[in-house]
Amino acid sequence: MNSAAMLAAGSGSGTNYLPLLLIAGLFILTYFMIIRPQGKRRRAMVAMQSSIAPGAEVITIGGLYATVVGTDSDTVDLEIAPGVNVTYARSAIARVNSVAEQAGAPDAEDVGVVEIANSETPSSTTKS
Repeated sequence: MNSAAMLAAGSGSGTNYLPLLLIAGLFILTYFMIIRPQGKRRRAMVAMQSSIAPGAEVITIGGLYATVVGTDSDTVDLEIAPGVNVTYARSAIARVNSVAEQAGAPDAEDVGVVEIANSETPSSTTKS
């Protein structure tokens, strides 16, 4: 009976792969949910930053809207106002405005100002 008990105990303590599979599954899930999409975004950002050319309208990571007037290997010269040029690192460019975005945005002249007429309200009765 002693050998039967040892056989039963030995077969019950066999290798259990479930914890190992769960850990492997978490690593695979992390790769496909976090690491791979982040790599795609990084590659797209680097491609966008390397394709910046003079004349492009860009937005910096600080929210500054500007036009590219010159480029270098690591820097970009931006015109933020007529006659005002600044130099930024290429990595500081967050987005290049596309023609579709510029066409859809209303100009300052197109936006009408709604004036509210001052209408006289009836005066309230005064207490004596």
